[in-house]
Formats: sequence, C-alpha cells, structure tokens
Amino acid sequence: MKTVLHKSTTRGHANHGWLNSYHTFSFAGYYNPERIHFGALRVLNDDTVAPGMGFGTHPHDNMEIISIPLEGELEHKDSMHNVAVIKKGEVQVMSAGTGIYHSEYNKRKDSEVKFLQIWVFPDKKNVTPRYDQISIEDIAQKNEFYQVLSPNANDQGVWIHQQAWFHLGEFNQELNRTYQFKKQGNGLYVFVLEGEAEVAGTKLSKRDGLGVWDTNELEFHVFEGTRLLLMEVPMTL
Repeated sequence: MKTVLHKSTTRGHANHGWLNSYHTFSFAGYYNPERIHFGALRVLNDDTVAPGMGFGTHPHDNMEIISIPLEGELEHKDSMHNVAVIKKGEVQVMSAGTGIYHSEYNKRKDSEVKFLQIWVFPDKKNVTPRYDQISIEDIAQKNEFYQVLSPNANDQGVWIHQQAWFHLGEFNQELNRTYQFKKQGNGLYVFVLEGEAEVAGTKLSKRDGLGVWDTNELEFHVFEGTRLLLMEVPMTL
C-alpha cells in the first residue's frame, strides 16, 4: 500500500473577495509540481462564493466536472440551455467533451454558497457534452459509505466517462468501516468534509486529504460527527 497525505493547511489558497478558494491540486495561480493530480483526479477545489456573486460564462472541454454543494444554493447556466439550481443534498455532473460554456452564481443575495468543484480526466475524448444533477437524499445512509457517482448510467448516483466511483459517508457514532475497491489498479482519495478519521494508520482532520493506492481494500476508523468523501479513480491516464 502506498499513500500521500495532503494536510488542509498545505493547500493552495486564493481569496478574490467574492471567491475564497482552497486548492488541493495545482490550479490557476497555485502551482506545485508534486500536486498536479492524483491519478485521474485533476482538481479538488473547496470554494466559498459571496452572496449574489459567481463565475461568469467560461469554457471547458474534455473534462468531467462534478459539483457537490455543502451549504447554500448555486445557480448553473450553460450553452446547452440548462438552467438549474443545486443545493446541499444534490450532486451535479457535466461532461465537457467537445466543448461547453457555463456560468455558476450564488443564487442567494443574503448568504454564502459553499461547494466542492472536482475535475476528473475522462477516458473518452470529444464526447457529446451533457449535464445532469440528482438528489442524493433518498440514497443517503447513515454510518455507511453510499455511492453517488460511477461509470454506469444505470447505477446509483450520477455517471461520468471514467472508471471512477465516488462515495459519501456521514457518521453519528464512532465505528470501523472497510472500503472495497471497485476496480483493480485504482487509487482512492479520501477527503474529510467534517470531523476526524484514521485511515491507513493516518489521522485525518477537517479538509485533510489522503491518497491511497496499491491495495484492494482500506480500513477506516471514523469518529462521531464525521463526514467523508471517497473518490476512487484510475491511477494511470
């Protein structure tokens, strides 16, 4: 088993006033040659957007883009004529493929919106762009890891063009859990949304990240009040 630890305090940081963003991997003005990506996981941004503010219309191509709101409401508009608002308890996915333009704004004028923006390299280039969002409230399970993303359109959660699986876990008691990898050769990136956990002998706190590979399963000791995001991705591109 191999691991790489990214403590929350070592992330890149940019505060633009309207946007306060922490970058686990190199992004925009933050560049760290040792933190370009973890396998197919290219971007993990922890963003807070001021009331009524947001990202103006901008392009993407050949990237799978996942947004997970943590607090507030985020309004999405794109060149495929999608207009949608996503909030905590939902997951949004966009396959940029041959090219797409979109904007993202804080829908609320009186409170911040906080969300994770995640980019995953696709396993197919120049696909037809697509957009989807789902509520995960009906599939959420307390004290278990539950799937919110996979490569399969007919499986639980949203799907992307990559052999990747994302799970969330919310724990209201201290316990042990085991994660079984879905595909041999994949790695798992563990991101702590809230609380604390011990993973592969490493104690993790809020917003810490741990990448693990060269194993088929991973043991977790999770403490009460912890929320985790697990991102299983191919380690080779």
